[in-house]
Amino acid sequence: MKKIVGIALVFLMTLIIIPVNAQIGFGIKGGVNISSVHFNNEIVSSDNITGFNIGPMVEIMVPYVGVGVDAAILYSQKGMAALTTDYIDVPVNFKWKFGLPVIKGYFAAGPYVGFKIDGEKIWKIPAKVNTELETKSFAAGVNVGLGVEVLRHIQVGFNYGLGLTNNYSGAYIEDKRIEGKQRGWAISAAILF
Repeated sequence: MKKIVGIALVFLMTLIIIPVNAQIGFGIKGGVNISSVHFNNEIVSSDNITGFNIGPMVEIMVPYVGVGVDAAILYSQKGMAALTTDYIDVPVNFKWKFGLPVIKGYFAAGPYVGFKIDGEKIWKIPAKVNTELETKSFAAGVNVGLGVEVLRHIQVGFNYGLGLTNNYSGAYIEDKRIEGKQRGWAISAAILF
């Protein structure tokens, strides 16, 4: 809980120090998700699933310093090989850019929240008698990523998302409740206007 409060305070302080002449860019972001679910009990194969993400984004950077914030609202497909779940993900990342004006590298990290919009609510696990998984409506986690920006308008990046909430839960097996957290990689591109 202290980490979440600390992240929120840093975010608020960043917003306060952003000058009026901050560089603001709006754009479209999209890419490929490679995700899986990590269970606390090996009851089902959680092989990777490939999906996609797409949606609008905003980036606010402090001029000459190379630090700022980016946020997006992404339609995102996640899950595992046997079960796909669609979310509206809202990542908010602190971003640090470095390099030349024409080409820059960047590092980004921050929290995300997700809201389930489609997918099975209850899923019966094959080959397991009376065992079902329930998908949750809310998800949260943290992102860490890096990438390259070209000509201040095109960004290509790699991102790892670590789920902190149990997105899937089910019956008890051997006195232990089945719980699963989302994890995955994303490769994305963005065009800023």
